[in-house]
Amino acid sequence: MSETIPEKIDTLIHARWLIPVQPRQTVLDHHSIAINKERIIAILPSTEARQRYQASEQQQLDQHVLIPGLINAHGHAAMTLFRGMADDKPLQSWLQHHIWPAEEQWVSEAFVRDGTEIAIAEMLRSGTTHFTDMYFFPNVVAQTAADAGIRAQVSFPIFDFPSAWGQDADDYIHKGLLVRDDFKHNPLIDVVFGPHATYTVADPAMKRIATLAAELDINIHIHLHETQQEVDEAIANSGKRPLQRLSELGLLTPRTQCVHMTAVNDDDIALLQQSGSHVVHCPDSNMKLASGFCPVQRLLDAGINVAIGTDGAASNNALNMLEETRSAALLAKVVAGDASAMPNWQALEMATLGGATALGLQHQLGSLEVGKQADIVAIDLTAIEQQPLYDIFSQLLYSHLSHAVTDSWIAGQHVLKNRQPSHLNLDELKQKARYWREKISG
Repeated sequence: MSETIPEKIDTLIHARWLIPVQPRQTVLDHHSIAINKERIIAILPSTEARQRYQASEQQQLDQHVLIPGLINAHGHAAMTLFRGMADDKPLQSWLQHHIWPAEEQWVSEAFVRDGTEIAIAEMLRSGTTHFTDMYFFPNVVAQTAADAGIRAQVSFPIFDFPSAWGQDADDYIHKGLLVRDDFKHNPLIDVVFGPHATYTVADPAMKRIATLAAELDINIHIHLHETQQEVDEAIANSGKRPLQRLSELGLLTPRTQCVHMTAVNDDDIALLQQSGSHVVHCPDSNMKLASGFCPVQRLLDAGINVAIGTDGAASNNALNMLEETRSAALLAKVVAGDASAMPNWQALEMATLGGATALGLQHQLGSLEVGKQADIVAIDLTAIEQQPLYDIFSQLLYSHLSHAVTDSWIAGQHVLKNRQPSHLNLDELKQKARYWREKISG
């Protein structure tokens, strides 16, 4: 009987543990992932994988766990250059007296490129393989992400007032759609609408966004119900809660990503249920700015999809999705008054499949399954801080593991190797950070 010839493939990763996210609460021991042409073609025991496949690249990770790439569902990448510049301020003071004046003075294409590169390096080194961004010069953000080999949903900002990138809502929309045209064939980049908030974009522009988003099947990414003050002022000005206003304008759909949602009542939850819209939870930023607490468990119990985002480094001050997910899990328990709220496996699901679902990419990303894109993160569990090891989910969610992310693959490409980004030079990025610190601090 003739011996079976191994099938030639691109990559084979052998690991001590594997968490696919789907099926839920599953941990596979001594399993391997076979990758060919950007996709996962098999997940099987390592002994069988070695017999079945011959790979161009083979990785042996005897003390690692593999998880799906983390999806950072909200941020402002270039604001890494404002990290630590205006700490301990409430949201409106932080924005109006510190951040917006600094942006008016310093934001440029070079600022956005350098800040975004620094953010991408930080995100890759802490397990993120896909990030959503809302910032000026989205063309630069998109190109920088593409060059770094990381996935990005780039939401182009829309305001009623001028900035470094546009003059009014019509100008922002026009420029943003041109960016979308430029990147529509890039598999790593998705360009979407980013109306900043209900208090910075008036009804006529909101209606136009709703119409264009429906016609073009484009996502909408918006700050919403970030504070109780925002909701109270909206009611005082219009008699409507912001979510109700968006619903009446046609902006609340399964393509809508509602960022923050700290001030939420039963009517809001009903609107989110009816519309199929998604919530993006940013716990650390909300706590730092004292913006409030998103009632995550209530949303989940109502069947509403919740993703996790870090927000920008100016208000967090990190872009670390493992730490953010830990905060989300712990905060959910406090807000619900229930230690069993948001168990560790569910928090990981929010940071992966929840993010993919919010993006409309749940059939491509968010879990390790045959046929999906090979976006994979490897985490070393040998450090003393992870010992003894009883429960993999517990270690992932409640220990501090960002420093233990060693490798990651995006679309099958090895973009982080032994903590070194493949397309970014960390020493050069440190020099850029020093340059901007000296320039901004005067």
